[in-house]
Amino acid sequence: MDFPIFHLDWLNNRMLIAIIAIIHVMINHGLAVGFMPLITWLEQKGVKKSGMNQITDLDWDKRIYNMMKIAFIITTTLGAMTGVGIWFSVALVSPTSIGSLIRVFYWAWFVEWLVFVTEVILIMIYFLTWKSSNTTLRGKLLHIRFGWFLSLFSWITMAIIVSILSFMMDPGNWNTHKSLLNGFTNPIYLPQLLFRTPTAMLVGGSFGMLLVTLFFKKGTDLRMKAVKYISKWIILWAPISLVGAVIYYNSIPEAMTANMSTAVGTMDFNQYYDLMKYFILFGISSSLIMAVMGLYKTRWIKSYVVLFPVVMAFAYLGFFERVREFVRKPYVIGGYMYSNLLLEEDYPVYQQYGLLKNATYTTVTEITPENKVEAGRNVFAIACSRCHTTQGVNSVVDVFERMYGIDKPLDINSMASYIPNMHNGRTYMPPFPGTQQESEALAAYIRNIQDTGDVLEGAQSEGVKLSELQNAQTILANKK
Repeated sequence: MDFPIFHLDWLNNRMLIAIIAIIHVMINHGLAVGFMPLITWLEQKGVKKSGMNQITDLDWDKRIYNMMKIAFIITTTLGAMTGVGIWFSVALVSPTSIGSLIRVFYWAWFVEWLVFVTEVILIMIYFLTWKSSNTTLRGKLLHIRFGWFLSLFSWITMAIIVSILSFMMDPGNWNTHKSLLNGFTNPIYLPQLLFRTPTAMLVGGSFGMLLVTLFFKKGTDLRMKAVKYISKWIILWAPISLVGAVIYYNSIPEAMTANMSTAVGTMDFNQYYDLMKYFILFGISSSLIMAVMGLYKTRWIKSYVVLFPVVMAFAYLGFFERVREFVRKPYVIGGYMYSNLLLEEDYPVYQQYGLLKNATYTTVTEITPENKVEAGRNVFAIACSRCHTTQGVNSVVDVFERMYGIDKPLDINSMASYIPNMHNGRTYMPPFPGTQQESEALAAYIRNIQDTGDVLEGAQSEGVKLSELQNAQTILANKK
């Protein structure tokens, strides 16, 4: 309403955020939160297992360093870019929601940024001073201590962000008593943190096992030791991850779990929803099987054997992140702001006086027979384009064609009657925020884009036009 609308019609705006966020979470959780303590622990093992006249086992240490090098490169490139990418994409696609979250969690985010900057400094120190730390035992022990501090600060960063992510799902009593404390201690915070922490360790361990097969020579004692250490790590964290997943799932409000089939796929995916439960179990069990094999049949652990469990571990984490992104519909902030970025408390105004009359950026404020399609285009941009496209992913034309018949002309009157009531049957969709006249205009627009194949261009391509009711002259005239 209050910001120009950025729109990618070929992809879907929400999908843009989801793709970037899922990639970032897999890197952050798997390679920062989960992998860093594993690497530090393995480095420490090198010191403990070294000879009397050694600071550390240099051969072991060199290979652990090479593993760390891979994680360092990925986290400081793709991890950093997707982290910044989340901010850019959210600011473009969902500025109202991110603005609200910043107002609620300002001080939490301030602390998180301090922790994050410290984390960046620590990872630079940890990686860049690795080789030079091997000259003295004191230096090596100090280096290991930096590794544990890095692991701790990586986890704290996640712990703060998780409170914001869980708040978006269920703000709890924040809706009645708006404070940072109530927002931070929302009902899903601890269950989600309990899931993410061991799952990050599990993914980090699986990734570490893959790197061991690449950097440790086959058949050597060093490789067998590394495989067994990481196997114990995975066996420790896998059952905790499963318990955390169950607790997290049970803490999700019932209204959201009802949307699960749509969150994990599409409406067509509904019949296969039960398979996803087995997919989750398989994601954990494949890592467990690999770990048990690593303990008792160590020589069987090879790159091609490990690759599948690693992919499944990352997919397991990515699946839950996709669910979190989509399951909170029809809200982007539970009970407060709908996924179309309109506040729930403002709906009575829009439904009584009209969406277009209250919009900041629109080319139409009064609907006439001549501008009906253009009015519908503005309504679609404001109320629908956050989740739907005209011709791309999740096309609104495709949605109605699946309801009324593929390749059949859509009936404007039927759509106009259905739109104000669609949220009753599709609970993951917010109620229509406009008047009946705006519903008819929207239906006319949808039929028009079905016939013409026209695409909605965002403000980044078309520019913006301020509503004639929102310009300075009109506002000053109305105050006289």
